[in-house]
Amino acid sequence: MTHRATRRTVLLAAGAAGTAALTAGCGGDDGGEGPSSGAAAPDTPGGQELAATGDIPVGGGTVLRDEKIVVTQPEEGDFRAFSAICTHQHCVVAEVSGGTINCACHGSRFRIADGSVEKGPATGPLPEEPITVRGNSIRRA
Repeated sequence: MTHRATRRTVLLAAGAAGTAALTAGCGGDDGGEGPSSGAAAPDTPGGQELAATGDIPVGGGTVLRDEKIVVTQPEEGDFRAFSAICTHQHCVVAEVSGGTINCACHGSRFRIADGSVEKGPATGPLPEEPITVRGNSIRRA
């Protein structure tokens, strides 16, 4: 008895092969050191520099479109970072004003202090992004 391959079985097989390849690419045998573990290179204090502290207004923030991160400063010296991808329809948020991170696609607004939804249609908060602040430099953690 022979089985004819259907579109579904071909797609399922291709998906499984792709998942295996991605999983293999994510591992490493470097003992937890180096870029695959998320650790910064030894000569780099922290990760990529995102902004200078003076570039982030108190009570506001800045959308870093290329990095897809929003950095905010709800209170003086308190810096936060969130994904700039709206949780509603995955648009990159447009601006920070009036104490909220605003998405121009459908009008969702998120609070600058914690990324929670202030106004929908989004129902989920913006995920927090880890950062470090050293001196006047805000970097990815």
